[in-house]
Amino acid sequence: MAAALHIDGDSLTLETLREVVFEGRPVLLAPDAREKAQKARAVVEELVNKNELAYAITTGVGKLSDVRIPPEQIRELQVNLVRSHCVGVGQPLGEPVVRGMMLLRANSLSKGFSGVRPLIIDALCEMLNRGVHPLVPSQGSVGASGDLAPLAHLALAMIGEGEVCHEGRHIATSEAMKAAQMKPVVLEAKESISLINGTQAMLAVGALALLEAENLADSADVLGALSLDALLGTDVAFDERIHRARPHAGQLRTAANLRRMLEGSKLRESHRGCGRVQDAYALRCMPQVHGAVRDTLAHCREVFETEMNSAVDNPLVFTNNGDIISGGNFHGEPLAFVLDFLGIALSSLAGISERRLERMVNPALSEGLPPFLAAGAGLNSGFMMAQVTAAALVSENKVLAHPASVDSITTSGNKEDYVSMGMTAALKLQKIVENTTYVLAIEAAAAAQALDFRAPLLTSKRGEAARTAIRSACPPVEKDRVMAADFERLAELLRAGKVAAALR
Repeated sequence: MAAALHIDGDSLTLETLREVVFEGRPVLLAPDAREKAQKARAVVEELVNKNELAYAITTGVGKLSDVRIPPEQIRELQVNLVRSHCVGVGQPLGEPVVRGMMLLRANSLSKGFSGVRPLIIDALCEMLNRGVHPLVPSQGSVGASGDLAPLAHLALAMIGEGEVCHEGRHIATSEAMKAAQMKPVVLEAKESISLINGTQAMLAVGALALLEAENLADSADVLGALSLDALLGTDVAFDERIHRARPHAGQLRTAANLRRMLEGSKLRESHRGCGRVQDAYALRCMPQVHGAVRDTLAHCREVFETEMNSAVDNPLVFTNNGDIISGGNFHGEPLAFVLDFLGIALSSLAGISERRLERMVNPALSEGLPPFLAAGAGLNSGFMMAQVTAAALVSENKVLAHPASVDSITTSGNKEDYVSMGMTAALKLQKIVENTTYVLAIEAAAAAQALDFRAPLLTSKRGEAARTAIRSACPPVEKDRVMAADFERLAELLRAGKVAAALR
């Protein structure tokens, strides 16, 4: 087993998040972070002992922030806040997302601005390490005070209530905790608001989507090269001098990838003197389109990793002078914008992939390939309907790519009067990632089929490695067959990074 990840609130990365979420890397609170958390907790306890006024510590929350809570009812307030905010509906978030939420929430609390006892962070780590995953409904957040409802369902499990997934079963939290030899926590002053205030639901969805998107960007470069070679396209447009003249980082990287993928291709050499000057945009402009997607992913990564290591609850505790200040770090707008941006970028990645597919199946555009890549076209329909599926997915993405972050709706008695809709953006993004994966899977099947028809000429060594990987999941279509299972297998191949591996 990998060495434990010691979270400190400052150094979590997307890579370490992936290790915890998917590989089960253990998580512990770093000693320095424990000390910071304890110092902040001392500030909160002093305020409570003096019965001083402070939002969400000795008052209600939201519109009820002007209601004073007496000391003897503070524990009851903690439980009431968690229960009353558990109002989520819809399908539960997937286990990877929930694991991401737990890690992200623990890491944020580890910064030492939240005023929770270290044992609260320890409890989140212990649940992660023992595989006790709360059932968190996916809908109910407007991204205002962060993801209140999803995070409340997370906190509900911590106090021993609700349901969790443990060892593959949905069971009562109390039963799971008994099996995992854990005890529920009893929340003290401020701890409930620190657990439910934050952006960790939308962030977890977005971070995992970004990891998939980065793999899809590499896969698209590989598949684009295969499609271009199958269509007897030219690599002239990928000349490094062109891209140095417009030096966007993503554009430069995609152009370099395409050059590497096509290097040594016998297919390319077979028509070098054909006289064609340029290809259609779906082929010629891959560096500009795929590259812009890459630049978007890089921006999203920067925002996500900043947010992963931020204090996003309210109020925040400052130990240098004992101030407890109410603000708005829980607001999801920074994430909502990039979640929408990522969805738009991936919609374009799917869109240009479908256009390459169309060129391979359309006999008017396919440079002598059989109509619809069908052996015995007419008796067999080949990839005719596969392109229809890709078109449907691309068009669905166009609807889903409409930004959620331009919307707002007033909540909490007009106290929360401008909200981010970040979770809506995140949930849409999940579907866009799925759709884009399938579109690229269909292009992969078509590109391999088209290259088969160019035999005995072969593409490059890297291209042949990619085709071999594709063929491990999708045999040649020698006559019409049900292809749905092929596309599912190819989608898994893409998710596993086995197509992108050709670049490495």
